[in-house]
Amino acid sequence: MAYDVIIFGAHGDLALRKLMPALYHLLQHGHLDDDVRIIAVARDKLNTLEYCEVISQRFQKYLSDDDFDDNIFNLFKEKLHYLNINLTVADDYKSLSTLLNIYPDRDRINYLSTAPSLFGTICKNLNTYNLITKNSRVVLEKPIGHSLETSLVINNEVAIYFKESSIFRIDHYLGKDTVQNILALRFSNMLFTPIWNAQYIDNIQITVAESVGLEGRWSYYNDYGAMRDMVQNHLLQVLCLVTMEPPYSLDGDSLRDEKLKVLRSLRPIEGEDLSLRTVRGQYTSGVSGQEAVAGFLEEDGGNVNSETETFVAIRADIDNWRWKGVPIYLRTGKRMSKKYSEIVIDFKDVPHSIFPRGGACIDSNKLVIRLHPDEGISLFIMNKVPGLNEGMRLQKVELDLTIAEDAPRSPDAYEHLLLDVIKNNLTLFMRRDEVEAAWTWADKILDGWNEKGIKAKPYKAGTDGPAAAFALIERDGRSWYE
Repeated sequence: MAYDVIIFGAHGDLALRKLMPALYHLLQHGHLDDDVRIIAVARDKLNTLEYCEVISQRFQKYLSDDDFDDNIFNLFKEKLHYLNINLTVADDYKSLSTLLNIYPDRDRINYLSTAPSLFGTICKNLNTYNLITKNSRVVLEKPIGHSLETSLVINNEVAIYFKESSIFRIDHYLGKDTVQNILALRFSNMLFTPIWNAQYIDNIQITVAESVGLEGRWSYYNDYGAMRDMVQNHLLQVLCLVTMEPPYSLDGDSLRDEKLKVLRSLRPIEGEDLSLRTVRGQYTSGVSGQEAVAGFLEEDGGNVNSETETFVAIRADIDNWRWKGVPIYLRTGKRMSKKYSEIVIDFKDVPHSIFPRGGACIDSNKLVIRLHPDEGISLFIMNKVPGLNEGMRLQKVELDLTIAEDAPRSPDAYEHLLLDVIKNNLTLFMRRDEVEAAWTWADKILDGWNEKGIKAKPYKAGTDGPAAAFALIERDGRSWYE
């Protein structure tokens, strides 16, 4: 299968930091066809040689010496073509038309690594020059809209030119090996299948913590905040994989049907529950990595009147037979004490303990799935303390299910997802009704915060969020897993 990969917004941070390295690695490991063309499109006035030099500089920054191979990079450069195009000007697409129509029958993968406001315009201009064929696909980066209303506008614009089966809405979390391993863990191990429900699980915690600030993206982040930037997509997608029913197969619609059922079963959070089940936070100046750092409002480009949240904690509930009564705690934030992402499945205690409590370590079983930085899975169980102890004393033991350190390099999430787009596999991409269901739930919270005047609570940079986030879970007699 011959194909062209067209990257719109090819001079942006995402394209240079993630997409180009992912395509390089796919070529390096034999996953790209020999005659593939990578067409980089941006408004910067460069030629192909100059763009290759930009790529070379970025690769030196982002790739390790073990990953970089001069011969592979020379081959990669041969496949690169750069076009200077103003994406909003239809006439500029003539040069793209000329290049693509050298091979009119190829599959065309249009990756829109741009602001979502340009998605409709790019699709319209592609259509103007008849560049959308029956074998064309389009990849949309998140966030798709700022709300359900704006999401509908963007999806409607794209749908004029591409059918749903050709639209790949990307969430890079779904490309992570460990996230995909949730499916293997749940649906291929009889050990977990019968106990993955409200009868045996007490609560679920999903945390995505970042230690960095905004890294020069203050204006963008101020428009979105943690709720739109992280919860509405990344955290809800992980929640779906953890809690969905078994799909009948791994084909695209089967898996996405089950995720949609979860999203539609999420209990709306409104009224008095907004104060009890959600927390907004905003970091102030503090210490991160032993360095003094500015608060959100004092960052470069900051506006001291901004009320945008940089932290969110939520108690979510799924109203269905499997999960009724099991709280799912979501937490994400900027400038927290450390960078990590993990899922904690906290099982219920045994109905009655026969072991003496004096000096004993008794805890519930926990399954901890680490997504970052050290990907892996650990199961914590209770075990007897070795030796001639008085009575039967217990200790918590970790069963480490982590992949061996000498295992082959784990592909980046974008490598997984780009390869799936090339193979026309929609399984790990969001369907339109999924996006709309997620926005419907998130908008209830966002609108409620505004209507009730619920402000972001301050927390010092380098800590784990405002005190209210700890109160949220402690009201239920539980605590965040650390």
